[in-house]
Amino acid sequence: EMPQIWPEEARELLIELLMSGPDAVPIIEDLDQYGLFAHLIPEWESCRSKPQRNAYHRFTVDRHLLETVSVAAGLTTTVARPDLLVLGALLHDIGKGYPGDHTEVGVELVESIAKRMGYENNDVELLVGMVEHHLLLPDVATRRDLDDDGTIKSVASAVKTLSLLSLLDALTEADSIATGSSAWSTWKAGLVRELVARVQHVLSGGDIDDVVEAGFPSQKQLDVMLTGEEVFSGDQFELTVITNDRPGVFSKIAGVLALNGHDVIGADAFSEDGRALSVFSVAEKSYDLPKWEEISQQVQLALDGRLDLAVRLGERSRIYISASTSAKPFEPKVEVDNLTSDFATVLEVSCPDGVGVLYRITRAFAELDLNIVRARVQTLGSDVVDAFYVLDAKGRKIQDLDHLEEIELAVLRWLTTDL
Repeated sequence: EMPQIWPEEARELLIELLMSGPDAVPIIEDLDQYGLFAHLIPEWESCRSKPQRNAYHRFTVDRHLLETVSVAAGLTTTVARPDLLVLGALLHDIGKGYPGDHTEVGVELVESIAKRMGYENNDVELLVGMVEHHLLLPDVATRRDLDDDGTIKSVASAVKTLSLLSLLDALTEADSIATGSSAWSTWKAGLVRELVARVQHVLSGGDIDDVVEAGFPSQKQLDVMLTGEEVFSGDQFELTVITNDRPGVFSKIAGVLALNGHDVIGADAFSEDGRALSVFSVAEKSYDLPKWEEISQQVQLALDGRLDLAVRLGERSRIYISASTSAKPFEPKVEVDNLTSDFATVLEVSCPDGVGVLYRITRAFAELDLNIVRARVQTLGSDVVDAFYVLDAKGRKIQDLDHLEEIELAVLRWLTTDL
């Protein structure tokens, strides 16, 4: 029997086990089979063999936690407190074994566990912070505009210390890799690194204006817009379109990309003086580059009203077979964030993946004359979570509740109606 407060030796031995990385997984699983690991950490019992709620997870909750520890052990040289990293990795999803929001439940459980293990108050706060914010960096990096100073300020305000930021950075990588291939990529890793670097600068006392610079649109892009030239240019896995502004430009480009089987992972949009600039990044599915010349021709046809995207995507959708899964997909929903950005309303749309999802969402925006200025798009297994920075027809944030409700109704109608 362990005493009410663990002796320091017991805590150090557990950390030593966790620090052994991949070797710890079969050992802890053996202990678990005999009921000994839950005897050590009673809260573990509710996680044993528990299925995940999302299809993109490779493992059950308990095995995912062990896999996260395995990866985190290889990242301990990047943090000042390796012991907190591996323990936080072990416990970050401990709340999934209980009813309610797993993060909120996990915060209470980890505070109790950490105190029982004999950690001092500052260490308890760091472990609690790791659980409370374990989704903060990946969610913000992939769903918010990193060139918006409001984004950097909000993360810095939540994290507060460099110590916690460093632990969250390593935990994010370990958690994502342990989740599955759809949860970590070069693109996502780059966004997280960029976010961490900017927040680190602010928490170190630096001026936010030094790290948040308007990278889009570039001066070269602005100059081309002024010439009136039409641009349909693909480079590697990025498509740039500069054209006269008209309703649904963004949506039609998204539709053409979907028609050609390309998954959009990020997009930027800008309009001024009757001109529109759109830049789309697509996922790298193979070494073969997209057929940009053919795609550009289709974009021009769509913008000229000579290509019926709804019909063509409807045909493609009917022959599309999604991977079967026992996990319950997201119910489509729209969430509004009017706090993070000072200049735009952020609309976050979660829904099951399918053909032309981005086209459907942005077509709803086009019908209501919304102007998309940024988009962050990601696919997680069989689900997508897209975030859009939008302005109303007069270039303002959308504060009116009735207007926001109408937007939600329009998006949900397009997502649940056959093309």
